[in-house]
Amino acid sequence: MNYDEFGAAIETSQERCKLLNISKDQVFSNKIISDAELQKKFYEKRNMIMTAAPYMDQLINFVKGCNFFALLTDGDGCILNAIGDEKILGEAFELKMVPGAYMNEENIGTNSMAVVLKTGKPVQLSGEDHYIKAYHKWTCSGAPIKDSHGNLIGVLDLTGYMDQVHPHTLGMVIAASNAIEEMIKVKEFHKLQNTNNKHIQTIFNSMPVAIVTSDLEGKIKIYNKKAAQLLEDDSLLKAKVMGEIIKEWDYIKDLILRQDGVDQEINITSFKNTICHLTANPIYNPVGDNVEIVYIFEAIKETKKHAYYTFDKIIGKDENFLNIVGYAKKIANSKSTILILGESGTGKEVFAQAIHNYSNRVDGPFLAINCGAIPKQLMELELFGYDEGAYIGAKKGGNQGKFEQADGGTILLDEIGELPLDMQIKLQRVLQEGIITRIGSQKSIPVNVRVIATTNKDLKKEVELGRFRKDLFYRLNVLPLYLPPLRERKEDVKLLIQYFMKIICGNLNKKEVEISSEYLKLMMNYSWPGNIRELENVVELIINTETIPLEYFYQDIEESNSEQECLELEHIEREHLLKVLQKNKGNITRTAIDLGIQRNTLYNKLKKYDIKI
Repeated sequence: MNYDEFGAAIETSQERCKLLNISKDQVFSNKIISDAELQKKFYEKRNMIMTAAPYMDQLINFVKGCNFFALLTDGDGCILNAIGDEKILGEAFELKMVPGAYMNEENIGTNSMAVVLKTGKPVQLSGEDHYIKAYHKWTCSGAPIKDSHGNLIGVLDLTGYMDQVHPHTLGMVIAASNAIEEMIKVKEFHKLQNTNNKHIQTIFNSMPVAIVTSDLEGKIKIYNKKAAQLLEDDSLLKAKVMGEIIKEWDYIKDLILRQDGVDQEINITSFKNTICHLTANPIYNPVGDNVEIVYIFEAIKETKKHAYYTFDKIIGKDENFLNIVGYAKKIANSKSTILILGESGTGKEVFAQAIHNYSNRVDGPFLAINCGAIPKQLMELELFGYDEGAYIGAKKGGNQGKFEQADGGTILLDEIGELPLDMQIKLQRVLQEGIITRIGSQKSIPVNVRVIATTNKDLKKEVELGRFRKDLFYRLNVLPLYLPPLRERKEDVKLLIQYFMKIICGNLNKKEVEISSEYLKLMMNYSWPGNIRELENVVELIINTETIPLEYFYQDIEESNSEQECLELEHIEREHLLKVLQKNKGNITRTAIDLGIQRNTLYNKLKKYDIKI
């Protein structure tokens, strides 16, 4: 949809709102469903919520600090998830833009989600484009989420203040919604049904999951490459029966024939005793005029997920930092809970993985849960699982939560400060008693899990403000480990630049970019508010553009109020301008693009430094 179409769609929507007698002074949606109805909707839409969550998180991280919030609605306009910067998200919540509220035209007038629901196309609205006055201070960009048949099943929205309006915002939302759609399509592959034998082999070998077929007696007929890879040896599949792969095969066979298929988690003996997700359905084979069974196996990676990072991969020579590494090694084998503190981007998860790999739990699973990324309504399901019959349509046999999956290993609770208060109470019990209870069950299940928690918040202050339970804080803070920000490790900046330069160039198949001593000094003196993650991103920017983004560091030096540093920066910037101009043979447009600035800004700098072209 182009900008002319935006206008037409918005105008048409506004006309419909008048006919609906919606008041421009309205503040809240006319329809906000009850908690019971919302819980049912969460369960029904769980797949889309979980699929969209990491892309919403990525979207908000990209604009973090610029006052944006993101919303996910279903195909009727009901909000399913809301995340974003605290200030503007708080304002949205005051207007009851919360999960359960409907954002369609009929209930809240013209807005990006309402227009997308009507047109099925992306749209961007700003200010008075919104029908109700309460939204006039905002700009919002919305894009549809469609299933593999083209049916609209949801809407993704990104909203900020009017002064943040930019066409690129809509582009980011469209890219995120497209990614969500593709992931949903991939997941739909797992529900393969009614595939006849003539096409199975071709299709199977292109599928990203392990697929096997057998006759009703369990004799294996055909299998795809993924099945052989999963077993690491296809000899078990040749001339064998399913009973040697699935120890409960007789029971599974009865379920398949009685229920016309199964969809559940199951222990697979030959798959290294791991848990796989199994989808199995009977199919008619017209060639043999008989019924066969098709099995789709997908290893549940989380149950056997191992940490990648070790202490050998942690880079640094700062004395204080090395002492912290030594302390982390000493506490690695302790059963006590570790609380890793530090600003965003300091490498808290890296340390958590390294501690796991240095401990006697190294052969057990390592699971990382981002407490800020999972919608609070789904948190208990994720951590503790549910029993059969807990919900309408709940999976037969129930479902393990992350604590059960992490048994014998380590669970990382990232951003623990974001955990809702009701979940803090339940986590406290797990830490204290070492048992969990699935939703819908009265049975206590013992778990042997070492907990590592991370946060960039001041939890003591959160306790004082009543947002974090004191008893849980003291239970977590048994072995605190503080990671210093990168600005306190200036000598390590050079080492990290060299490391990222080598790794990223290898991944991108690009040549390493030489960074002069002047530029290196500039980067070492930069405050790096985003810490190691920010440094990695800047190195990738340098590699892709083959230039040093001096504008990036300029404001930081100015704010230091050091006249000498400002003069040094101006000298570096002048030399850099000359170098890029020479590279582009004086072409202003290409030089501005390489520098990442506007042409007018470049002209002003040429005038400032008295550079003639």
